[in-house]
Amino acid sequence: MESKVVYFESIKEDNTESTFNLVKERMNNLEVKKLVLASTTGATARKAMDFFKDSGVKLIVVPHQFDFVRKENPFPRELVTTLRDAGHEVHFGTMLFHTDSMYGSTTPSVMANLLRCFSQGVKVCFEIVLMATDAGYLKSGEKLIAMAGTGRGSDTALVMQAASSQNIKKLRVNEIICKPLNPLNIDELKGKMDSRKGDAPPL
Repeated sequence: MESKVVYFESIKEDNTESTFNLVKERMNNLEVKKLVLASTTGATARKAMDFFKDSGVKLIVVPHQFDFVRKENPFPRELVTTLRDAGHEVHFGTMLFHTDSMYGSTTPSVMANLLRCFSQGVKVCFEIVLMATDAGYLKSGEKLIAMAGTGRGSDTALVMQAASSQNIKKLRVNEIICKPLNPLNIDELKGKMDSRKGDAPPL
């Protein structure tokens, strides 16, 4: 089979709308109706809710867990209610690639840094799909599209098959829809987040 992959030559918030359009096109072709989406401040979640309105797409929004980096979670509580009232889900779960201190193992960080070789968004897509499956919003083997990004907005989208963290070997990436052509390395990524006061998807 042949499938189009889009590579963004620059990392910018404007990539979000292009990513939405690419995801919508692929959803229509695949008849996939679940979109797992990373959103830290709620801005991307609001855009997605408006963009996919009346399309039958169910959003599963994954913000930062509580007590991560900031004392107050930056995702607006009123937006949680708005999303859920519209039939979508919001999941504040434990961020699986940030559990080194809990288990005394650097394995989660090693996994995260390896996935960042593809892009920050790829790392986050893996994390949020595992989290959403652990929470029961996805079934193991279920096909979905996951979206995440670098800094603000979205620039990465993958067609995936869900798995839980207990069965991580079953997690699959079927297709890459889009990603940055030249992803930032971890030091550049941290600098970008610091310059934006942390308004970014999970590292």
